[in-house]
Amino acid sequence: MALLQLSNIVVRYGNVEVLHGIDLRVEEGEIVTILGANGAGKSTTLLSVSGLVRPCAGSVLFDGQDLLRLPSHKVVSLGIAQSPEGRRVFGTMSVLENLRLGAFCIADKTRSARTLQWIFDLFPRLEERKSQLAGTLSGGEQQMLAIGRALMAEPRLLLLDEPSLGLAPLLVRSIFETVRAINQKGVTVLLVEQNARAALRLASRGYVLEVGRVVMEDQAHRLLADASIREAYLGG
Repeated sequence: MALLQLSNIVVRYGNVEVLHGIDLRVEEGEIVTILGANGAGKSTTLLSVSGLVRPCAGSVLFDGQDLLRLPSHKVVSLGIAQSPEGRRVFGTMSVLENLRLGAFCIADKTRSARTLQWIFDLFPRLEERKSQLAGTLSGGEQQMLAIGRALMAEPRLLLLDEPSLGLAPLLVRSIFETVRAINQKGVTVLLVEQNARAALRLASRGYVLEVGRVVMEDQAHRLLADASIREAYLGG
């Protein structure tokens, strides 16, 4: 059984249907990426998993449990955490306060302390800036913080929405290397990313969305070599 299974997911915003029956699966230990143009439904797919958007049809199964009627904080407690598009850190709170907020569902303070140290090992800059207000961090540092905050929940499945958005190429490379390291620690990753080349080099499998429908699914290396994908997303 897949760790995450989306079946025939339909989402509407008001009268506008934005997902038209999405099927998607993520096996435990994988990195899976979702590609597509702006407005294709990539972020809505992630929000459907995290409980922040309610599908009007279909099922979302996580380790066999249906998430469809669960509030988002219960979804987190089951082992799913999201680093959102645009980072959305709490700018008037310190780096450390932001990270501790991510551990709201972890009662064991010793475990949380170990996770915090792991995050500081992944992102030494966050430890250097732990007393600094999050709103004064650079874009790259805020992205580190958003990922770190999600990891504080000790997720089995990490949802990453556009982690490279607005970052310099050197920082993009660093973020993707860190995502690989997170995955190697046993965290499954579902990644939405505009940088299709970097995402496909990182992932094991990928899905391509067009206007709310899955139009292609394959191994990442095959998608990377596919002429239509190269034309649409990789600049030829």
